[in-house]
Amino acid sequence: MSTSIATGRAANIAGSLWMIASMGAFAVEDAFVKAAAKAMPVGQILIMFGLGGALVFAGLALANREPLFIRDVVSRPMLIRVVFEVTGRLFYVLAVALIPLSTATVILQATPLVVVAAAVLVFKEKVGWRRWLAVFIGLAGVVVIVQPGGEGFSALSLLAVVGMIGFAGRDLASRVAPATVGTVLLGFYGFLSVIVAGVFYSFWQGVPFVLPDPQTSLFLAGAVLAGVSAYSCLMKAMRTGDVSAVTPFRYTRLLFGIALGVLLFGEHLSFEMLAGSGLIVLSGLFIVWRGKQAGKS
Repeated sequence: MSTSIATGRAANIAGSLWMIASMGAFAVEDAFVKAAAKAMPVGQILIMFGLGGALVFAGLALANREPLFIRDVVSRPMLIRVVFEVTGRLFYVLAVALIPLSTATVILQATPLVVVAAAVLVFKEKVGWRRWLAVFIGLAGVVVIVQPGGEGFSALSLLAVVGMIGFAGRDLASRVAPATVGTVLLGFYGFLSVIVAGVFYSFWQGVPFVLPDPQTSLFLAGAVLAGVSAYSCLMKAMRTGDVSAVTPFRYTRLLFGIALGVLLFGEHLSFEMLAGSGLIVLSGLFIVWRGKQAGKS
């Protein structure tokens, strides 16, 4: 075994571990947000969570002597990214607060499928029939979970669907974001978008803010810490090892989310949930595999 191959495998293993840590931290963040939503309005949670994360990334930028504002921040791709970030954050947090954590987490895993489909329309990327079939099968998994028209249908589950579409749009916009906007600035403005989402929803909801008790304050602090850690681990994962080797481990968030939902919130898994989860994960993994094969050809 050559040194380069051994180094590549070691990097892929390290990147995979960073990705698993990131997905676990994201799931913990969701659990803290759901716990805090029992005692605090969602709009207030978004504002305080966004403020905490923005302050952390602002501190990192200042420590690295990076300016918090550059001209490219207001470029068209960045403005589009903000719109989708606000949409994704608002509706996904509403979903986490109002429906089972496991359901929201599973629906979110369809984001890469929407990104692949949208990339064909937006960036004119070429996708073969096999990947198109995988996209439709994965989206069918979402339908199985949501159960539109069925007895188990809850309109609130559509909140997670809208949030997932918002995150897919954010990811697409990130592809064409100026290279001068680094990961720390993306994190800073991402959390500022959360504040914007909280302000919008607070005005719409019209519910007065409350003074958080010590327990809720700890939940919010935990959400901020977990969110910043998750984002940092994600950036580390994407810069360590091959993207095709690291990306499949994004789906470990599903396992973490389901486990926390069952253990902490007493959620129950239905056959539809398990079947839909399987369709989404298998479709996503197939798309990653096909993308890797296409890259070799």
